Amino acid sequence: MAIRSILFDLDDTLAIEGASANAAFLATCAHAHKTYDINSKALHQAVRYHAGALWRASATITYCRAIGISSWEGLWARFLGNDPNLKRLRRWAPVYRRETWFRALADYDVQDLTFAEQLSAIFMSERRTRHIVFPDVEDNLTTLQKTYQLALVTNGAPDLQREKIQGARLGQYFDEILISGEVGIGKPDSRIFKLALDTLAASPSEAVMVGDSLDRDILGAQRAGIKGIWMNRSGNKANDQVTPDVQVTSLSQLHGLLPILADAKEM
Repeated sequence: MAIRSILFDLDDTLAIEGASANAAFLATCAHAHKTYDINSKALHQAVRYHAGALWRASATITYCRAIGISSWEGLWARFLGNDPNLKRLRRWAPVYRRETWFRALADYDVQDLTFAEQLSAIFMSERRTRHIVFPDVEDNLTTLQKTYQLALVTNGAPDLQREKIQGARLGQYFDEILISGEVGIGKPDSRIFKLALDTLAASPSEAVMVGDSLDRDILGAQRAGIKGIWMNRSGNKANDQVTPDVQVTSLSQLHGLLPILADAKEM
């Protein structure tokens, strides 16, 4: 059966997430270097450490893991929405952000709560200026959407992912967009993939999933009966637990690959 639907992950598959976050952190930490002569890279690592520790100890950690919201995303998300968990995160987020930066500064003997709040605000602003897609995204999505139904299946807080999609100007390419925080299910739960197929009126054999995470994107899709195409832009090694059906390093490889996968489905 011919492939007619392609499901895509967002972060670090289409949009540059990790590098954008790192750049925002370093730009923010440069203010601490200027004010208190703290090494920017060292402070960045301290912020990451304390953000992770506070995040894991929070009352909403089970929800955040299920939906796929990371500790560094918590440092700039607004957590808009009516879900009780989002409301709880919205109330706690200002405290979380301030405490993360305060503890990181304290590692360098700086006890300045006002400055910690300033850095928190600077990071939120810096991260929001960085909505960048990989160079191969726009041209290839433009071509693919002429032949295939395209859906975006992404984990995260609804407002944050919508902001990324809008900032990166990606919404125009997709017939459907599913965000874990909106539907209440996150990858690798097979239900979110099945929900995406339902919205497209497609069967598993008519679809593929393209994503950079072996565990969330590839394994989750395969559990739903969908072939998984691993977007391995960095040349990482596959793990022993998950075997992608195919791996690519660029979206341009999909054009010749999808007919081959369709033939393989029919064998």
